[in-house]
Amino acid sequence: MNILWIENHDRFAKIAVKTFLSTHTVTVIPSIAAACAALTSGAFDVVMVDYDLDDGKGDSMIAQINALRPRPGIIATSSHAFGNQSLMEAGADAVCGKTEFSSIGQVIDRLRGSNTHDNN
Repeated sequence: MNILWIENHDRFAKIAVKTFLSTHTVTVIPSIAAACAALTSGAFDVVMVDYDLDDGKGDSMIAQINALRPRPGIIATSSHAFGNQSLMEAGADAVCGKTEFSSIGQVIDRLRGSNTHDNN
């Protein structure tokens, strides 16, 4: 799978990709501005979105992601319950908080199996 991860904690992202996402192609982007550019230039199966980013809040990205065709699945990946709730309210399909990141593969599999994002 081709995954875009909007995440500004570089060290966490490197470890998580190596440990839990090594079978996927993962592009880690640290900011909303860079993510906007990446979304217009590439096709992603899944977009994982952190809430607290250097240049804003991740929930501001959800509308842009929802407008993509085909629309990728969206996973909220904040370390804070409030951030994940905000991302879900904005339209994310699933949550995998950073403290539960060992289950990211299962979340991706459930998202792919449900095809909820294909109906939008």
